[in-house]
Amino acid sequence: MTKTAIILTSESSLVLAQTIKKDLANARIYTKAEIEGTVQISSINDCVEELFNKVESLIFIGAMGICVRSIAPYIVDKYTDPAVVNIDSTGKYVVSVLSGHIGGANDLSKQVANIIGGEAVITTQSDNTNLWALDTIGKKFGWVTDSNAVNFNYPLTSFVNKKPTALLLDINDEGTTYLERTAPEHVDLYYKYEDINLHKYELLIAVTPYLYPDAGIQVIYYHPRVLHLGVGCRKDCDPKGITDYLSAEIKGLKIAMSSIKDISSIDLKKDEALLEDIQVSLKNIPVNIYSADELKDIEVPNPSQKVKEVTSVSSVSEATAIKSANGGSLILEKQKAVLSIGNDFTFAIAIDREAIRQGHIEIVGAGPGDPDLISVKGRYFLEAADLILYAGSLVPVELTYCAKQGAVVRSSASMDLEEQFAIMKEFYDKGKLVVRLHTGDPCIYGAIQEQMAFFDEYKMSYHITPGISSFLAAAAALESQFTIPEKVQTIILTRGEGRTPMPEKEKLHMLAQSQSTMCIFLSATIVDQVQEELLVHYPPTTPVAACYKLTWKDERIYRGELKDLTKIIKENNLTLTTMIVVGDAIGNREGLSKLYSHQFKHLFRK
Repeated sequence: MTKTAIILTSESSLVLAQTIKKDLANARIYTKAEIEGTVQISSINDCVEELFNKVESLIFIGAMGICVRSIAPYIVDKYTDPAVVNIDSTGKYVVSVLSGHIGGANDLSKQVANIIGGEAVITTQSDNTNLWALDTIGKKFGWVTDSNAVNFNYPLTSFVNKKPTALLLDINDEGTTYLERTAPEHVDLYYKYEDINLHKYELLIAVTPYLYPDAGIQVIYYHPRVLHLGVGCRKDCDPKGITDYLSAEIKGLKIAMSSIKDISSIDLKKDEALLEDIQVSLKNIPVNIYSADELKDIEVPNPSQKVKEVTSVSSVSEATAIKSANGGSLILEKQKAVLSIGNDFTFAIAIDREAIRQGHIEIVGAGPGDPDLISVKGRYFLEAADLILYAGSLVPVELTYCAKQGAVVRSSASMDLEEQFAIMKEFYDKGKLVVRLHTGDPCIYGAIQEQMAFFDEYKMSYHITPGISSFLAAAAALESQFTIPEKVQTIILTRGEGRTPMPEKEKLHMLAQSQSTMCIFLSATIVDQVQEELLVHYPPTTPVAACYKLTWKDERIYRGELKDLTKIIKENNLTLTTMIVVGDAIGNREGLSKLYSHQFKHLFRK
């Protein structure tokens, strides 16, 4: 199926069209000329008439006038029209012509400009002023967009004209984190509706699963799908009227139906017509079915002995809602209703645990040391954190220099685990963002298991942002690919046996049997033992590298052969921050990969 039609008005721009086609999936070139690999057309007008409502985008290469006259008769609405882009015949300018935001012409213009080395021309005001595209941001983050405005363009205009705007974020997700980080100067941030003085503003933007009273100003709602509806009922419950009743009750409680992500019940009820009826009314959202065993340990505020006699668990609606919400809290406890005799039913709603605006701990991988080698996401967390607790003996303090004004930055080097937990919990309990900054990637000798066990015990919200490990920095510093086709295809990450015992099967002399590329952490102080064990299976002339403080300002790299490893480490006074690498892959330039050979070209065809 053709997604993008490239309409070529002059054969002189054929190479340009072919270059674009190679990088765009499901693109075809249309031209009046008879050219191999293109679709020949009788006229551009007829071609546009045929394709306008069938493709996602039209790219014209030629004069802007031809483009505009060709599409003019078929333009209807920005929500249905395809993206239209026009490129001059030299490829200098790539102009977004139609459906910039909704249709994606702005993004397509930037993409094509990158492909051909041209300049994207975007005239949409929000793009050129670095403001949010309020008409598409909901789709980007999976939110359902709504507004009290008669014409959605009215609040959009107010926003791009920088009228005073209140932003309400009473949940937490990827999108709200983005909005917090990028809020323009004319936007004030709030986390509770009650805190907003609406008389100060012309526009309210609310990312929320709730419905608030008429604000008396323009409102744009973004409803994230973070709510979980649990349902229980009598056997063979007649669904007639229940869906309408649920909708009215839930809306009456100022909860947005569009924020309901799924429906849940117990396996005894999986064939009830009521569940199917509710599912259809909510646009076929998923139905989650749980066994009694999965629900038995979930604590609920309204247990029922009668329900337990029937199902063997004390709750259906509340327990299944909490289960689907990953342990989130109930925002609507069990509601009982009977619309006709013998057709009792219950329902409850829980909010997803991760969406609750509360304290949060982000375990961030700092990378090998260079502040520029932390991930973009990791840097965002550092910039937003209220507390940064960093491993001071291993992580350069420069990584914390991006902390916001007022943030607390502490080194954990002199703290025991209890002290670390205490300060993190102190900030967490205040609803603050804590960043626990670990060297490299936290999963490799990061000592995070004890911390996560603590977080789990206290039911604290946490997440891990990965980082670049020092073994990757070693490969870069050594200008080496740590795998050699048909010779070395395995990289072993390990450590020597010091105070922490190694399992027998993982001792270095056992791992050395494979003669893989081995990256040895935290072992410079026991180098004699390391060398002895490696020599059991690696030849004495095997290349080695001792990499001290990789990517730090005082980085040092020493190369040699395995037989000299101890000498290299000791003569240069290398310490715990040293990565030892051993294997034939160091500096190897033999055994070229076949991946890009002619016989594998079919793997890269669009």
